Amino acid sequence: MSYTIVGFGKIGQALAHAFARKNIDVTVASRRPPEVLAPQARAIGPTVVARSLRDALEADTIILAVPFEQHREVAKALPDWKGKTIIDAMNSLAPLEEMDGLLSSAFAAKAFTGARFVKAFNHLIAATLATDPVVEGGHRVVFLSSDDEDATAPVAALAKQLGFAPVKLGKINEGGALVHARGRVWGPLIFQDLFKKEQ
Repeated sequence: MSYTIVGFGKIGQALAHAFARKNIDVTVASRRPPEVLAPQARAIGPTVVARSLRDALEADTIILAVPFEQHREVAKALPDWKGKTIIDAMNSLAPLEEMDGLLSSAFAAKAFTGARFVKAFNHLIAATLATDPVVEGGHRVVFLSSDDEDATAPVAALAKQLGFAPVKLGKINEGGALVHARGRVWGPLIFQDLFKKEQ
């Protein structure tokens, strides 16, 4: 399984730290050229490699960590997203009417034709996400929601590999609504820094 983080702001870098901590290879890309990102990527760890967006999108699993309004730009980079899993780590405070009344993940998913779409890694602030998720025998919780049950399992496995405790919330418009902002109101689970003890 190959991984890419698109967006190399605070959230993208926090996720890159999570991959580096576990020595898992990850490509990073943004609108900036790879040579601009490379020094920062190298500073995070040897498993973090900056590439052009075109090359980075060859990965099986793509984490979207761009500002929400840029997702359509990313979506245009490939004609078809079949066989790709998109992990949506974005948040949007746009009014619901601007998104056809849909939650942001359901709205963004429409741009990525053929992709499997999973909401994850969006509810924590970057500084928290960047720290080691294993604390005093517990693992920091990340919430997952998707309308594609089969897509959730590999994302849960990745979260576990990175040291987090994945908690599935079900479909995007059901449990997933708890980790979405709805027209300027944050969902009740956003910013909740929870831990799960080892069983």
